Amino acid sequence: MEMDSKIVCFVVLCMVIVAPHAEAISCGQVSSSLAPCIPYLQGRGPLGGCCGGVKSLLGATKTPADRRTACTCIKSAANAVKGLDTTRASGLPRACGVNIPYDISPSVGCSRSVKL
Repeated sequence: MEMDSKIVCFVVLCMVIVAPHAEAISCGQVSSSLAPCIPYLQGRGPLGGCCGGVKSLLGATKTPADRRTACTCIKSAANAVKGLDTTRASGLPRACGVNIPYDISPSVGCSRSVKL
């Protein structure tokens, strides 16, 4: 009986520790979702499969913390992409028929501009 209660406590402890981190979005997920957009954002290709990634990312960012993380990751990626067409980047949500709570731009202020 004592062993069963220890196992239950251990399982509950694991759930408490892991659960908050399991749902958080990562920059890797953001990059993977938006990778098909890079040729379009550089003016080298069509919109193609980009919108699927944009919509997937929008669906994955349910919490304010997720939206801030995604914004920060997008800002970092936008600064790293050579030849980024900022007009195409800022118009990407509209082109994909979605509304995201921040601008896609190398200069967006994620802590202030992300609507909760």
